[in-house]
Parts: sequence; C-alpha cells; structure tokens
Amino acid sequence: MADIIAIASDHAAFELKAALVEWLRDEGHEVRDLGPENASSVDYPDYGYRLAETIAAGEATRGIALCGSGIGISIAVNRHPSTRCALVSEVLSARLAREHNDANVIAIGARLIGIEQARACITTFLSTPFGGGRHVRRVDKLTHPRFHKENA
Repeated sequence: MADIIAIASDHAAFELKAALVEWLRDEGHEVRDLGPENASSVDYPDYGYRLAETIAAGEATRGIALCGSGIGISIAVNRHPSTRCALVSEVLSARLAREHNDANVIAIGARLIGIEQARACITTFLSTPFGGGRHVRRVDKLTHPRFHKENA
C-alpha cells in the first residue's frame, strides 16, 4: 500500500488542518481528511480516536493530529495500542519520534506553532525512517505490554 496520511483536528486547529491538507496534496501525498468539516466546536477525543482507528485498520500508514495545544488529541490517539503519537513542535522532535520511537502519528498544537514550522515537522516526520536496532525492543514494549512485563 502506498503511504496514505490521515489527518484530524478539533475546531481550534481547523484552519491549520485545511492548509496542511492542501499543502500535502500539492506535494503529491494521498490524504484522508477525517474532519472536522468546519470550525464549529467539537471534542478533540472524538477526532483523535477516529485517527487512531484509521491507522489501526490499515487505512492510513501515518497520521497527523491537531488541536489547540496538541496535548489533548495526542492523549486520545495514544489510547489505542496500534498508535504511537508524539507531540512535536520542532524538527528535532519530529525526527527522533520516527528514529527512536517509530511514531506513526505526530501531534501539533495549532496555537503554539505556525504553518511553516508545522510543515517542517511534517516533512521531517514523513521522510525519516525508523532507526531499528536497540529501539525495536523498546517500541515492542510500547506495543505489547505483556512483552514488557515478561522482560523487565
């Protein structure tokens, strides 16, 4: 399957989401916009869960979660064992989220960073491979809690 990027936000990040969807498509990415459809007030957990379920179902390979701070929606996404969502606000965090943590979703706070920084984080997130090696064991412990208990 070609990389498909799923993106979801709350109302506070609706404008950033719309700009990022347009930019990602212009860059040649296939994008699944999971909502919301407008800037009317919504609950970020609903959209975070929707994004996590989309990744878990294999309907997208990477995800972008947006809310005012990025915190709430990242917590919602991380409730699902198939997703590893990292809150990022600069390029180094985006790179390390992929290299060390094999993050398949990043969260960005629309009230905290601008469009150019968001694009830089996303570009890095999408282009950085997982480092593997010593990080595999650690990521396995995130995905499979039983593995963690048996090998602590």
